[in-house]
Amino acid sequence: MSQEPSAVRKLIGDFAPKLVELTDNVLFDDVWERPNLSKRDRSLVTVSALVAMNRPEQLRFHLAKALENGVTRDEAIEAITHLAFYSGWPNAMTAIMLAKEIFSKSDVDTHTR
Repeated sequence: MSQEPSAVRKLIGDFAPKLVELTDNVLFDDVWERPNLSKRDRSLVTVSALVAMNRPEQLRFHLAKALENGVTRDEAIEAITHLAFYSGWPNAMTAIMLAKEIFSKSDVDTHTR
């Protein structure tokens, strides 16, 4: 029985196979599975870093992942609001607009089940 390819493998597997291998095997199978931080905490740290660095492409994925990992919408919104003063207002505004989009889709998905 074969396992479903990861999202990154579907996206760039034929173009950058080594980057996919590192993403799947090192980042998600090793770093994200280390026991000293919960996945919830790792999600908050990752979202915060991506907001601070203004990386909306990666933030889109990680905001959705944060919800899966137990971060609430209110916690994510509060973290982004807090970061406005530490990482810059434009970064926070970009992040909050992404969060609004992603959380709205999540609400739709939840209500249609």
